[in-house]
Amino acid sequence: MMLVTGANGSLGSATLAALRARGVAATGGSRTPGEGMRRLDFDDHTSLDLAGVSTLVLISAGYAEDDRVVGRHAAVLDAAVRDGVGHVVYTSLTTAGDHLGFAPAHRATERLVRASGLPWTILRNGLYAELFGGLLMWADDGVESAFGDGALAAVAREDLAEAAAIVAADPAGHRGRVHDLVGTPITAGQVADRLGVPHRTIGLGEYRRRLLDETPGLLPFQPPMLASIATGIRHGFLDGTTPDLTDLLGRPARDPLTTAVAAASSTRPEARR
Repeated sequence: MMLVTGANGSLGSATLAALRARGVAATGGSRTPGEGMRRLDFDDHTSLDLAGVSTLVLISAGYAEDDRVVGRHAAVLDAAVRDGVGHVVYTSLTTAGDHLGFAPAHRATERLVRASGLPWTILRNGLYAELFGGLLMWADDGVESAFGDGALAAVAREDLAEAAAIVAADPAGHRGRVHDLVGTPITAGQVADRLGVPHRTIGLGEYRRRLLDETPGLLPFQPPMLASIATGIRHGFLDGTTPDLTDLLGRPARDPLTTAVAAASSTRPEARR
């Protein structure tokens, strides 16, 4: 049986759905499990029961400081070794993202995966097209961003979920491999053109100020994380492409620009009324 962690999250639920669509016997794990799922709370080690799991799709447990994220992943991997899991598929961060503020937790987890002694596959996921569109800020008659003219090799989340399902369905064929799953480069200007509005670039200092002063609900680690994404895109570190995604999918990837436009459109002030 295959098990997908974080099964109530966006990527986890999509991966579980993609596995089931392929006729693969799979279940999900979550701290708040739905019907037929296992309770897996990475902060409660007594809940980490992976008995009977042949392939574990370990969706990165972000949304915390690095030490806590890595500690969570270490606990799950320890449970996987203890319970005899046959293969681990870990959803990591694209190689081009080594400089991003949240890269260390991913790279540290990759080391743990390799050191576990379990057969493994690492999926280095590109940044979501949904995230790119969602980070554009509506202002007056257009959108603003700190991305400048930089491009992001963005990926639709659904494509990453399908790629994870393909690998998990035949893990032996991907043993010991690292797949760099990035898409077609898109810019904020292209998104704005599709929306029919102008795009204005703001400085990184102004962007950080808005994150700190005008964005309620952000956790302390999130403003520097988001600022690192902005400067990475702005200065051309995240626009490289590889064929890994389309090779895995066996088809062209979904258009990330269309996905980003839909995400940006959903945050338009009149769309939220």
